[in-house]
Amino acid sequence: MTPARLIEAKRDGRALAADDIRALIAAYTAGDVPDYQMSALLMAGFLNGFSDSEAAALTDAMLHSGRVLDLSALPGTKVDKHSTGGVGDKVSLILAPIVASCGVPVPMISGRGLGHTGGTLDKLESIPGFRTDLSLTEYKAQLDELGIVLIGQTDDLAPADRKLYALRDVTATVESIPLIAASIMSKKLAEGIDALTLDVKCGRGAFMKSEADARALAETLVGIGTAHDTPTVALMTRMDVPLGCAVGNWPEVVESIAALRGAHDDTPLMTVTYALAGEMLALGGVADTPDAGRAKARAAVANGQALDCLRTLVAAQGGDPSVIDDPDARPGSAPAYEVTAPADASGYVTDLDALALGWAAVDLGAGRRTKEDTVDPTAGFGLEHHIGDSVAPGACLARIYGTHTDRMDATAASIREAFTFGPEAPEPSNVLMARYSDDGWTSVA
Repeated sequence: MTPARLIEAKRDGRALAADDIRALIAAYTAGDVPDYQMSALLMAGFLNGFSDSEAAALTDAMLHSGRVLDLSALPGTKVDKHSTGGVGDKVSLILAPIVASCGVPVPMISGRGLGHTGGTLDKLESIPGFRTDLSLTEYKAQLDELGIVLIGQTDDLAPADRKLYALRDVTATVESIPLIAASIMSKKLAEGIDALTLDVKCGRGAFMKSEADARALAETLVGIGTAHDTPTVALMTRMDVPLGCAVGNWPEVVESIAALRGAHDDTPLMTVTYALAGEMLALGGVADTPDAGRAKARAAVANGQALDCLRTLVAAQGGDPSVIDDPDARPGSAPAYEVTAPADASGYVTDLDALALGWAAVDLGAGRRTKEDTVDPTAGFGLEHHIGDSVAPGACLARIYGTHTDRMDATAASIREAFTFGPEAPEPSNVLMARYSDDGWTSVA
């Protein structure tokens, strides 16, 4: 296996042999192939595509680049969830405690921000003291004791994906269906789950901009899960505008806590959360149908058991549980800047550009432009107006948080430009688009 020859083959549109892919991934994981050569191959594959057989070989190579866990000795059907990434997507922070509090074990290994989208690990680490670097021994023990654990990839769990994930983030090679599928499924299958629910985002703020691409990704992901005897269900959800009102790490944690208190029950954020919870509870065997699972999930929020589960999770992983009861007590929680509507604003908010808002959060410090960038845990903003809200000149559109005060003016300008105003309120659109399993596509409401 010579990396330059493989780069040449992909550059010229030729398929790579499975053995070559396995050898390349093993060499890159070991540090024998430098980032610049892997970057060249990723870009060649991004431009010329990977076949189904190449994607399958890539997934297996990444899956077996480290340990593959066996959680069969632990009780219950272990079910995880993964989102393909969106702006303001804090669903995992709300969903995992809901599902675990209903009796389905949730072993969740998450990622960091990718491109313009936030990452669950960065959000969790904005909770003072919260550890996402548990060892696999600690991971298993906590799952056995509490039925929930949220960590990052360890050095020995799908290490190839960990390296490639960071490289794709900064080389403009994220939006590739085979690369996304291999990344997601290699680490999900490695963590020892029994079933998986996927949130495949579609729209302007997603990596899959078109419905056709989102459907293709969902079908690829479910196909990989089925091939590995792991029941997998995908929901395709709309991501043209931010999901919820907060964008950024700590601001999204605050919104998640409020959601678990029942503050956002009839919003698109909770519509997605409850739909995914219903699927997970059905896969986990505690609900006969996804609809029945949704009802159980709503009850877990209403009676407080889901919030109690989050508080227990935070304490177990070294975080300060007092911030769950009083989020405003966290240092850096106060807004640093207010974005106001321009003088010509009138009527209603007719559009919110999720992609522009995602990049505004990255520029503020909530994400990374390079692999070496550090994240400001408090950076982000809360939207005070959403689509359909009436607006007037000078009204507060958003409040910005963070320590980079020198970036506030530029961020405010970006947020203001992401808003569109018009004389009539737009018709609301359904955030749930479709459902896919090995039985095919069905509608979802």
